[in-house]
Amino acid sequence: MQVHVSNDAATSVATGALVVPVFAGGAVTGVAAEVDTVLGGAIADILASGEIAGKPNETSLVHAKDAPFKRVLVVGLGEREKFTVDALAKYAGTAVRYLGKRGVAALAVALPEGVDAALAASFVAEGAIAATIDTTIYRTEADKPVVTTAVTILAGTHDRAAVDAGAKRGSILGEAVNAARMMALTPANDMTPTHLANRAKELANDAGLEFDVLDEARMEQLGMGSLLGVSRGSDEPATLSVMTYKGDPSSTETIALVGKGLTFDSGGISIKPAENMHEMKYDMSGGAGVIAAMWAIGKLRPKVNVIGLIPSSENLPGHRAMKPGDILRAMNGKTIEVINTDAEGRLILADALCYARKLGATKIIDAATLTGACVIALGHAASGTMSNDDAFVERFLKTVADCGERYWRLPLYPDYDQQIKSDIADLKNTGGRAAGAETAGTFLKNFVAETPWIHLDVAGTAYLDGESPFMAKGPTGTPVRAFVNIVEDFAKNGAPANGVAKSATAATVA
Repeated sequence: MQVHVSNDAATSVATGALVVPVFAGGAVTGVAAEVDTVLGGAIADILASGEIAGKPNETSLVHAKDAPFKRVLVVGLGEREKFTVDALAKYAGTAVRYLGKRGVAALAVALPEGVDAALAASFVAEGAIAATIDTTIYRTEADKPVVTTAVTILAGTHDRAAVDAGAKRGSILGEAVNAARMMALTPANDMTPTHLANRAKELANDAGLEFDVLDEARMEQLGMGSLLGVSRGSDEPATLSVMTYKGDPSSTETIALVGKGLTFDSGGISIKPAENMHEMKYDMSGGAGVIAAMWAIGKLRPKVNVIGLIPSSENLPGHRAMKPGDILRAMNGKTIEVINTDAEGRLILADALCYARKLGATKIIDAATLTGACVIALGHAASGTMSNDDAFVERFLKTVADCGERYWRLPLYPDYDQQIKSDIADLKNTGGRAAGAETAGTFLKNFVAETPWIHLDVAGTAYLDGESPFMAKGPTGTPVRAFVNIVEDFAKNGAPANGVAKSATAATVA
């Protein structure tokens, strides 16, 4: 999709469809009021009749025979007092999916008044592009495809240069979100660890990043027994992809983004129930998020150093598969008793976190579809967030609060250390049902030493079962937006000082 910016007035723009926003409450204001004069009061009539009330993502279509635009799509933004600018991604996405499935190839989107121009344009561009994907990529005939190929953002009274900059950023972010979603949508027979590494290499080359991939022989040399233990049950070899962006060679700070790349998770010997096991192709969503975010970072060129690490494996019950009771030795020498082979994501992340430190990471953020316990705790509304450093995680939560993804801090109390203490080894890979998300985070904490670190459990947010007005069902692209936002913030404002401030508090930001 092409995203353009225009100074054309909403009342005179020539386009297949014009998209205008309305707020809940009945009054027609701003650009919607201007367009309503051309429509003879049709928008006011729609709101007055109760056809829509202006609730978020409500739609009503008006045909405009004598106007330069053929149709007007009215889209609700909800209550003005509760409006945040990230809602514009859903606003634009709703318009693209509604109109694109009805044959509209080109449309123009009006911005509401009183918003930050660059942010508004960025969210509109991102949401419009993210709306184009459907899950029917393997069908011989697509079911009502989105045919929209061009979106024009109307600058209106907003600063044109700011709108241009925002549209450019949002287009990159939207493409990155879709890249992550497409990787996650691809079934495991077409998305093996080798395929995932090849995709990482393609995107690294396109964005001008350095790229390296560790095979199992190199992992063996480095002592990555935890990652290799998971891969033993599969004929597909494990990979560890490393994407490097050197945006500030003079700096000693390096942010590491680490993403779980389990291309399929059967549970191994501790096999999962058959129902919905097909969804375990999504277990590489954290890794896909890192790959896509690194591509976006390479395109945006922030002044900061970033490395992306994607440990990837399949977890299958082959004849060499790890067994409950086995002992694995991670790269940092810690021994791990395998209690449940379905707690494998933390095992491949353990060695990747160690390797991030070896590569010089001074801050680490990992993301993984790690635990069903996090879904029980937070549902599909937010990702769990854990950290060993209060300043780092508070900065993260503040920065990503309005990025279009939700994050909620969970505690890492000392009590959880006892739950993962093994009778025979240093650690065991699961602490049981109680506090399952937190004990998984506590396990990972053992592999970052004193490096400030954040763990994101995206099990409930990386993919959704239901379709929304603005996005197809399936992968959401979480945590691409958060990764890009925190990297941009570090480039703009600098990284918080090192010095792990351990805390068991559960400070929250939604």
